[in-house]
Amino acid sequence: MRADAARNREAVLAAADRLFAAATDPDQISMDDVASAAGVGKGTLFRHFGDRVGLVRALYDRRSERLRATLATDRSGSSPADQASMLLRELVRFKRDNRVLALALENSGNGSPYRAGSYEDWHARLTVLVVDARGPGSAEYLAHALLAAVRSDLVEHLRDWSDERWEAGLDELVRSVLTVPPPG
Repeated sequence: MRADAARNREAVLAAADRLFAAATDPDQISMDDVASAAGVGKGTLFRHFGDRVGLVRALYDRRSERLRATLATDRSGSSPADQASMLLRELVRFKRDNRVLALALENSGNGSPYRAGSYEDWHARLTVLVVDARGPGSAEYLAHALLAAVRSDLVEHLRDWSDERWEAGLDELVRSVLTVPPPG
């Protein structure tokens, strides 16, 4: 990438980051707003990101790098349920801290969270934990179901809940999914 193109991309991401951090509603931020704040033409945004969803996804992925690093810490000494609970708690924290951006991504139709690279990473990690806890039967589906519990629209709906209430609910959900029922 040319140096000026790289500079423009960084300026756009920095401007979008500021705008989403200050917004209370994801629909408040338009491509015109981002271009203006970045000091570039709207065409630059479309060349680098394709559309608004591409821009939102790029910013979301950038912000989630720290979360992915946190979740990459080796916790092999912990039980699968403890690891799954920790992952879901961190996702809720991330989505609460990045509320407007997470809502923008998940509410944008073709910006489905299921297409984000981070979703694939979290799903793969939860699938392994489900397999470790209860075997491969339905593990992929159960991992999707666990991630559905931390969708941004649900986090938004329950945004007045305390951390303790969230953690208790997530821990109970994880225990119920990862515990193998006794035979018969």
